Amino acid sequence: MPATHLSHPALPCGAAVLPGTGSDEVFARAVFAPALTTAGIAVAAPRPRAGAALVRESLAALDAFAAAASGPILVGGVSLGAQLAVEWALRNDTRCAGVLAVLPAWAGTPGDAPGAIAARTSADLIDREGLDRALTIATDGVPPWLAAELTRSWRRHGDGLAAGLRAAAAHPAPDLDALTRCRVPVGISACTDDPVHPVELARAWATALPDASLREMPLAAFGADPASAGRATIDAWREACRAR
Repeated sequence: MPATHLSHPALPCGAAVLPGTGSDEVFARAVFAPALTTAGIAVAAPRPRAGAALVRESLAALDAFAAAASGPILVGGVSLGAQLAVEWALRNDTRCAGVLAVLPAWAGTPGDAPGAIAARTSADLIDREGLDRALTIATDGVPPWLAAELTRSWRRHGDGLAAGLRAAAAHPAPDLDALTRCRVPVGISACTDDPVHPVELARAWATALPDASLREMPLAAFGADPASAGRATIDAWREACRAR
């Protein structure tokens, strides 16, 4: 669809997208770039900074992209990236054309959210066993697409991986009360059978946000074609725009 058909008062001047915990910009681009490029929207997917500064540097990357843009931008991400995108949008609503949120993992403090537990457990495993052995354990029995993603992205994070996982697991997302104050349209996608990113949490986000739409899919469909989540999220964002 041509970019001029997008239902938003200001055409986004690009999109910046962030990966999830332990993931990388390669996967973020695979999720979002096909649909955004088709829409005529340039995509930036900054490489995450490994280590304890992961969250701070990810938010700084959104600041830098917005500062270089000539108008409002879309921000988005997967899991932690989705949460950071909403956090950024709450502070920068005049520079933000909307949020694309794939697989949000928690709202408010991480606590015992499955995604936070998984990140902390993975960090402990890496420290105890080393990266190679940790990857062997973490990828045992998981779908091939996930094993491939973990193998590539964990190795690219290198020595900073465990610290980055812990930084992500400790970082609070906007809570549901904060989400009610979001002034931009938000598209959300979630998988109905993903234990790490419960669909009930995505539904709670969609209910709390004033202008949001949610798309749901099976985890197998997401694994087979990560871009399907990007398409679904952008469709949801367009629907949220039309409802304003």
